[in-house]
Amino acid sequence: MPDLPIVDAHVHFWDGDAVPIEWTAQVPAIDRPFLPADYPAEVEALVFVEADVAPGRHLDEVAWVEGLAARDPRIAAIVAHAPLERGEAALPDLDRLAADPLVRGVRRLIQGRDAAALCADEGFGSAVRALAPRDLHFELCLTHDQLPPAAALCAACPGVRFVLDHIGKPPIRAGGLDPWRAEIDRLAALPNVVCKLSGVATEAHHDAWTPEALLPYMRHALGAFGAGRTLYGSDWPVARLAIDLGRWVDLVEEAMEDLSEAERREVFAGTARRVYRLGD
Repeated sequence: MPDLPIVDAHVHFWDGDAVPIEWTAQVPAIDRPFLPADYPAEVEALVFVEADVAPGRHLDEVAWVEGLAARDPRIAAIVAHAPLERGEAALPDLDRLAADPLVRGVRRLIQGRDAAALCADEGFGSAVRALAPRDLHFELCLTHDQLPPAAALCAACPGVRFVLDHIGKPPIRAGGLDPWRAEIDRLAALPNVVCKLSGVATEAHHDAWTPEALLPYMRHALGAFGAGRTLYGSDWPVARLAIDLGRWVDLVEEAMEDLSEAERREVFAGTARRVYRLGD
């Protein structure tokens, strides 16, 4: 690990006995509980991001993570699920989440849905806009082909802060940089969007990736958003499918080899402290 403070802005924990989680049954390598004691690194703080639990159990997930945080003070913030596609009907959930002292943002997965229809839906858009007065941001988890409607959503909601997870999941297996690069540049031009440097190795061939395959994507995202709008995340334990945590940190260091120490500090900790209001 580098001799710099690190805030891991993207970790998941789960335990099927505590809150039901269904999708891991399709991924045997990570189909077991992952708890804070399993996290294999020393860091300044952890930001928990919702793990796509069973429908209707998202508030139970928040309560469970609060219990973890009471025993492990590294857990400094939560990004919760909220069913924003329900429009006005989602507002009571947003009120409850906004009142929670650890919740800083909301994620509703766009990946796996019709992004064009969802992002253009007025009910969904109104629920996204309702995050701003509640001081919550929205995290975008999507694939590279869904970036255009997501960018339109971000532009249509200038008062909402957005975090792009996993640098937009570029088509690394296919080796294509375009049009992903242009879409990243389009998002970076919007001042209300920041980018999370996370989840990159899992978009490559899990057993055959090389640094040379990943670094062009990582460096482009860093260059587009700049150190002050890029934040480090591990996507642990999902990232275990392709890379161990120490190797991921080393790869982020390699991607930042031309940055100053101050800029590296921003990516590893400073940006996350601001985005997740750590210390509030």
